[in-house]
Amino acid sequence: MAVIHGKAGEWARVKGAVFGLWPLFLCALLLGFSFAVWVFSSPGVGAALSVSVLIAACFALQSALSRVERYFKGARGEERVSWILKSLPDAYHVFNDFVAGRKHVDHVVVGPAGVFSIETKCWRGKVTLEDGHILLDGQLPDRAPLAQALKEASLVRAELAKLGWTGSVTPVLAFASDTFEAKIAEAQGVVVLNSNNLRESFSAGRVVLQNAELERLVRLMESKE
Repeated sequence: MAVIHGKAGEWARVKGAVFGLWPLFLCALLLGFSFAVWVFSSPGVGAALSVSVLIAACFALQSALSRVERYFKGARGEERVSWILKSLPDAYHVFNDFVAGRKHVDHVVVGPAGVFSIETKCWRGKVTLEDGHILLDGQLPDRAPLAQALKEASLVRAELAKLGWTGSVTPVLAFASDTFEAKIAEAQGVVVLNSNNLRESFSAGRVVLQNAELERLVRLMESKE
């Protein structure tokens, strides 16, 4: 089995808690302020402000829970992909939540076949590849996943160069929901596949990194942990 470094989905859960719940934190502060106005200044104004904040908090709670669930769904997708990658041969190392610059890359796989930067998506609906673009239920998503995967691979390559290793990094876009219609494809230099096709994509027997170079690279990456 592959060696796993880091905990998959951890950063996504942190982001979900921070970015999803911050409106509630703001409402709590405003509620405290309104009580202070009620007690120390103007009871009428304080009461009216408290009611307004409570109403806003109700709306904020519904929106916050939706955002948190979106992040947590992504975290569960990353956990699924990490679990699948764990079944790779012993020579492979999987770095979850690898920090490259200011970005947390979902997974970086290092092994005999090379270095791979994996962006994980957990989308509902049918995912297709048309005219070099990823579509969700026939529509362009809000954020272009191929551009995201390419950017992350570039960041990983730059981070590894800072550590003292120069080489190519293959960008991969993996759908943890397994809804990619083509199963495995390539677009704009990105390998696109379903998570249940990850094992076979690494089983071609291709050797890019010899043992000595592979061990050196792993040691460099471990120095970041």
